[in-house]
Amino acid sequence: MTAKHPLAGFRLTDPCPCDSGQPYAQCCAPVHRDIRQAERAEQLMRARYSACALLNEDFMMTSWHPKTCPFTLALDSHTRWIGLEVKHTEDGGKDDEHGIVEFVARYKINGRAGRMRERSRFGRHNGHWVYIDGEVQAD
Repeated sequence: MTAKHPLAGFRLTDPCPCDSGQPYAQCCAPVHRDIRQAERAEQLMRARYSACALLNEDFMMTSWHPKTCPFTLALDSHTRWIGLEVKHTEDGGKDDEHGIVEFVARYKINGRAGRMRERSRFGRHNGHWVYIDGEVQAD
């Protein structure tokens, strides 16, 4: 018997993985589906976190600045993202060109818990927010 995929059964009405408190359909899904663009750097960071949780590699690639985007990306289906906390933001508003979002993301791999803290840089490319790069920090 094969193991059930960890995302099997995830619905639009489920809470958004980014911990916004909203249903996925009202939070990150419209950004993932290109129905609306992220208006702030933090919104894009949350959408990218949700994309990791939902194994949405296409969104991860298209939301990355072309100058820093890797050629390929393989999200690990064994990593289960279980929580996000935004610690600090600088700029990244509707009228800004650059922004920084610092966050802590919690995950589990094979039942073992971990935390990743990153200070991410975002910028505009063709008028849209994109991820430039990030500095992973010791937590």
